[in-house]
Formats: sequence, structure tokens, C-alpha cells
Amino acid sequence: MSDLQTLQYLFDVQGYLVIKDVLDSNEVAELNERIDNQNLPIPGKGQRFGSAPDGAGFLQWGKSFCNLLDHPKIMEILRIRLGDCFRLDRIYGMYMREGMPRGGLHADYGATSPTSNAKPGEYFPFRDNEIHNGFVVVTWNLADTGPGLGGFCCIPGSHKSNYRLPHEIAAAPQDAPCVVIPNAPAGSAILFSEALTHGTAAWNGKHERRSLLYKYCVSHMAWTSRRVAHPEDIELTERQKILFREPADPHRHFPSLF
Repeated sequence: MSDLQTLQYLFDVQGYLVIKDVLDSNEVAELNERIDNQNLPIPGKGQRFGSAPDGAGFLQWGKSFCNLLDHPKIMEILRIRLGDCFRLDRIYGMYMREGMPRGGLHADYGATSPTSNAKPGEYFPFRDNEIHNGFVVVTWNLADTGPGLGGFCCIPGSHKSNYRLPHEIAAAPQDAPCVVIPNAPAGSAILFSEALTHGTAAWNGKHERRSLLYKYCVSHMAWTSRRVAHPEDIELTERQKILFREPADPHRHFPSLF
């Protein structure tokens, strides 16, 4: 894995990172086996499974899902974007089979977002070389994704755009050279800002797409008034427990994760 300074630069420029070989083949197989044991319906119109809130979602399916909450290979990267105090806001899994269509390109923050006209919250001024960012997603890939297959797609650098996504790109992203599908094999993690214009490409793989999405936000923010619940009968570490706390001011009412 590249050093943090390089990762910080690439995350800032691109709005996303692909970190390969975070999970080994045994870890990927164990997570897939636990998903198999849930006897989920065949993916069709719905692409999501194990969502939370409400409840604990797929975290309830085993400790291996909880171990991803603060995996050591992603925490320092999240710290670059979110600081020392952040929380888990939402989770869900995504699965697709061959022939399933694409999803729409979107961004949850920035010029293209539905909240683009909303007044932002108050922030303390940051020092130089620090990044203003509210939400970051970690997508754990349990099957190979990338060009020719499908999966996560995005417009690199669009998190800094000052203009709304043009209709011609939104209507046919598969024909737009600016839209890329990063190569992200099984065991990799994709981290991206929710301000990045992103979406799901049509799935062309013979195998089933499987990804687990963990969405984090700075401690004083929240997407919804509902919360992800602690999984029952699964022991969490003290740091993992912090991720389930209610939104609160960083450091003053929400402890550092580091």
C-alpha cells in the first residue's frame, strides 16, 4: 500500500481510492459463505441486502462483518478525510447478476446533490493541507469488479465540480469517457467521498457481484435520525463501540478513535 501522503494526494485529486489486497482469499470466502447462509432472494429489481438502519443489518451475521468496521488498513485513510472523530452512519450490501442494469449517477453533496442549496453547518477554520469532507464510503469487494464486469463507477475529480452533472452524461454514462469503472478485485476496498459523482455500472460478469458498503461521517453529522444498532451477542472492541455513538461535537462530546 502506498504511503499516507501519496494516498492523501490521490484521494484529494480523484475523490476515491482503490486499496487492493486488504482481505485475503480466506477472509473473502468466509464473508461470502456467511452471506450464502442467509438464503437471500436472487438479485432482481432490488440490489441491496442487510441494510441498516434500522437494526444491525449484516453486522448481525457474524464477527467478520464487524471486523471490517475499523479495519487497520482503512482507518488511517479515513482519518485523512474525516479527522479523529467520526461515526458509522449507514451500511448495506449490494449484489448483482449478469444482465442487471446500471444505476443513476449521483452525488450526495456538492453542485449535483439535492441539498446543493442548503446552508452548510458551521465549521471551525482548518489549517492548510486539511480537507473539508463530511461523508466517506468504504466498499468492500467480495467479488472481482472493474472494466468489462461493472460495479462501482464514478467521474474522477467531480467532487470538486462547481457545476451540475450535464444531462447528456447522466442519461448515457456508459458512453461518456469521463465515467470510469475502476479495477477493484475481490479483497479490495474502494473509499470514496459522497461528494463524488458516482453510481453503479451495469453488471456483465458471469459471477455475482457482492459488495459491502460502510458509510462514515464526521461525528457531529448524520444522514438520518435513525441509527445502526449494535449487533446482538457479538463482542465489539471499545473503538468499534464508539462508531455507534450518537452524533456529537468532536473531542468535546465525541471521543477520538485514535
